[in-house]
Amino acid sequence: MGTILKGGTVIELEPACAEVVDLRVEGGYIVERGAGLVPQPGDEVLDFSRKWVMPGLVCAHHHLYSTLARGMPPPTERPQDFQQVLERVWWKLDQALDLDLVQVSATLGALDALACGTTTVFDHHASPKAIAGSLVRVARGVNDVGLRGVLCYEVTDRLGAVGREDGLAETVSFQKKARGRFRGMVGAHASFTLSREALDGLRHACEGTGTGLHIHLVEDPVDERLSRERYDEAPVARLAEAGLLTPKSVVAHVVHLSWPELSQVIASGAWLVHNPRSNMNNQVGYAPAGKFGARAMLGTDGIGADMFSEAQIAHFRALEAGQPIDVLKYLTNGQRLATEAFGEPVGPMRPGACADLVVLDYKSPTPVSAGNLAGHFLYGLSARHVESVMVDGMWRLWNRRALSADADVVAEQARQSSQVLWARLAEAA
Repeated sequence: MGTILKGGTVIELEPACAEVVDLRVEGGYIVERGAGLVPQPGDEVLDFSRKWVMPGLVCAHHHLYSTLARGMPPPTERPQDFQQVLERVWWKLDQALDLDLVQVSATLGALDALACGTTTVFDHHASPKAIAGSLVRVARGVNDVGLRGVLCYEVTDRLGAVGREDGLAETVSFQKKARGRFRGMVGAHASFTLSREALDGLRHACEGTGTGLHIHLVEDPVDERLSRERYDEAPVARLAEAGLLTPKSVVAHVVHLSWPELSQVIASGAWLVHNPRSNMNNQVGYAPAGKFGARAMLGTDGIGADMFSEAQIAHFRALEAGQPIDVLKYLTNGQRLATEAFGEPVGPMRPGACADLVVLDYKSPTPVSAGNLAGHFLYGLSARHVESVMVDGMWRLWNRRALSADADVVAEQARQSSQVLWARLAEAA
């Protein structure tokens, strides 16, 4: 028994394609594509005429644990630089998390992602006072909503060797458990928080699990300055010498690198994630995304999971910087990364690909074609057009209503949980 999506304008991002055609989904995969598909006995037939059907979007770098920070009271002492932003805001927040807060935050963040047509999230988690079991709790939150997740724990030395080893154990343990719609990576905080022992541990974890490193790389000049002060080397050199820059690596931000260093990262084959809204919010400078090479992607770094908004901001900020980028390629690269992580095609709207689909109620006021598809993404489409979302062949959002989780119940849980979290932050101030 399958589902036929009839009459929609089927969209693919790279190479760009816009074609009125039917799709048949069965067993979690697209199994047929063509005009006038004939239903088989028991098939459900859905008419999507005058609507768009596109692949689910991928957020290549997210922090679901930050979802409950929305509207959070500012620190008593205003941060004067990025190091103080970390110390007075984000490091206090993650240390105030317990496992219940981690799960509620993940559920709420996943619901937000679903409503925006994001079907896969690469999450970079931290809860230093509640490490063991934290990734399972993130996965439960994401699973309750029905998304795909590629999760890692943020290994760091900032709270000592015990915290570092617990983080390594958690990220490796989760990879052994991950299956179905979940996979794992090896996570790490910025280089200046990683000792030589941490880098060795990360390398062994990557080798032992066969996965890559997911790390913040020179988001701010403080990463290089403190890396040199503490370890006598710049971040890129440290990662390269440790064997941590590989085609399986995901490096986020990449704002402050010299051209030779950026060339070295690109030559390693690593994936580079551009997070323009976060960079602007933290005032860390502009990442030269136009020079990121063929494996550049987009992430949100915890500012929701609206990849439509991220793509638009990335486009306009790149134009302003005189470094235009191809946002459709960036979005497609996120799907390519997901394809590598899951070992199955994620993104193509073709037979054999995973059925991660988004239905858009976008009644285009102007013609659409492969040649002008980017224009519709940049100047017309937004998350408000997301009507229904399918993940792994199952409808998870239908007519703008989440089917796997009660949005009102989750919102109430989040309101109560945020009060607990914010009270802890006030006590720690």
